[in-house]
Amino acid sequence: MKTIVICSGGLDSVSLAHMVKNEHELTCLVSFDYGQRHRKELDYAAACAVRLGVPHNVIDLRPIGAALTGSALTDDISVPDGHYAEETMRITVVPNRNAIMLTIAFGIAAARGDDAVAAAVHGGDHFIYPDCRPAFTESFEAMQRAALDGYADIRLFAPFVRRTKADIVTEGARHGTPFAETWSCYKGGAHHCGRCGTCVERREAFHLADIEDPTEYEDPDFWCEAIARKETA
Repeated sequence: MKTIVICSGGLDSVSLAHMVKNEHELTCLVSFDYGQRHRKELDYAAACAVRLGVPHNVIDLRPIGAALTGSALTDDISVPDGHYAEETMRITVVPNRNAIMLTIAFGIAAARGDDAVAAAVHGGDHFIYPDCRPAFTESFEAMQRAALDGYADIRLFAPFVRRTKADIVTEGARHGTPFAETWSCYKGGAHHCGRCGTCVERREAFHLADIEDPTEYEDPDFWCEAIARKETA
């Protein structure tokens, strides 16, 4: 199955890229610059493409990202600390982000003659990101079948959509993913902050998977506080 992977440079998508490389035919990585404050993640996607020996296409969505106002990822709004399950994390939603990226990736796949587009959406994102849920992925794939009817038959490969972040860490380790060469933190500093939702989720996932986390966090212990707060909420 000739497969394009949408790769942000984060733990999830880089692990998916290694999985596809080992189990299918990885044709290229596609990344998106939508003006995210953690744009440094794209450097990790580029490194992944070099490591796996495939082309890397970066699509410039900065004008579109600038119009999708109100998100802490694209506006001058502070990224909140805490667990993804907390209500404050809704400020990190970029409206329709996955729908936009997947639409472009499906178009690229159709033009290239590929069979699938792979995305690393997963169960841990269901709390606040509607375009990471099974209802979205299933509906999107059906919509694309109609959009490309008679021209291309492309499936959406989302193997983690009903699985946890810890499952991704386990799969990533099985496929030799160099976790230190991935970037998750939404704040985009010199090191992972350890406090934002994606840092907390990353640290928790390694703990639950019982796999050593090679990540350097500015606050390596905050995740325990965030988890405890979520459980007592």
